[in-house]
Amino acid sequence: MLIQSDNVIKKYKNQLALDYFSVEMREGEVLGLLGPNGAGKSTFIKALVGLLPINEGEIRVFGKIQDGKDPEIKRQIGYVTQEITIYEEMTARENLTFFGSLYGMKNPILKNRVEEVSEIIGLKEKLDKKAGSFSGGMKRRLNIGCSLVHNPRLLIMDEPTVGIDPQSRNYILEFVKKAQSQGMSILYTSHYIEEVEAVASKIVIMDQGHGIAEGTLQELISRIQGDSQILIDVRIAKEEVREALAALPDVKEVALNGNTYHIIVPGGVVVFDKILPILSPLGIVAINSKQPNLEDVFLTLTGKQLRDEVN
Repeated sequence: MLIQSDNVIKKYKNQLALDYFSVEMREGEVLGLLGPNGAGKSTFIKALVGLLPINEGEIRVFGKIQDGKDPEIKRQIGYVTQEITIYEEMTARENLTFFGSLYGMKNPILKNRVEEVSEIIGLKEKLDKKAGSFSGGMKRRLNIGCSLVHNPRLLIMDEPTVGIDPQSRNYILEFVKKAQSQGMSILYTSHYIEEVEAVASKIVIMDQGHGIAEGTLQELISRIQGDSQILIDVRIAKEEVREALAALPDVKEVALNGNTYHIIVPGGVVVFDKILPILSPLGIVAINSKQPNLEDVFLTLTGKQLRDEVN
């Protein structure tokens, strides 16, 4: 087992950041940690790489207990942080060379590896440009390169696409897919559902420090396959109406996204006679149903719209 976390608890004063959190990851997987800001994703990552002590439980990496003191564990991990951690006054080549040297790499191996990584991240033509002149997306790609240069066994990517343009975001997602196809093991955290759907071979949904569900995309969707998904657009939506709908005995969950009520009911249950009188005064524009996806899984399990949580 590449990663094994067993009933991990992490407290900040009286607040539980991780609450008996357990997860396993095998070699060659892309494990997607999905959850809103504050779910505990980054706290777990920092504990996993040995930067943050835990209060209870155990974390094993490469079969060894992670206590932050084993240099062999550190040498085999590449960590792409949420914050961009490159030196803007240095060129891309100098950044890659510097981070490689931190892991004991020396020329000519280091020099050749810098060239290889620059191609992987699409910055070969920019190697001798100062990082401070790069766009946000290019800085993100260089940040990833600095975590790759020592050829790690495990790559950890913590919200790697935050604040970048769509083109760079797509580049990063394609990189993850290609890296997995070549056997790399990647732990990928995000609050963007479509990213996790696109790249993860296994998904763990986190909320309030808990791991509330895990499995492949299809396994998670199958958990709510029997539920019906109803989308009703209205002219003027109201939160108190959402609460009234959620209080109906045959309704499992209700979320409000703009002027659309997203209603989940058990399969085979007829609720239109109950919900339409409540929604009619708001001016019904459209009624649709749809097949469940990962966003529906998250909504069903947490009662939240993930997009609403991150704004």
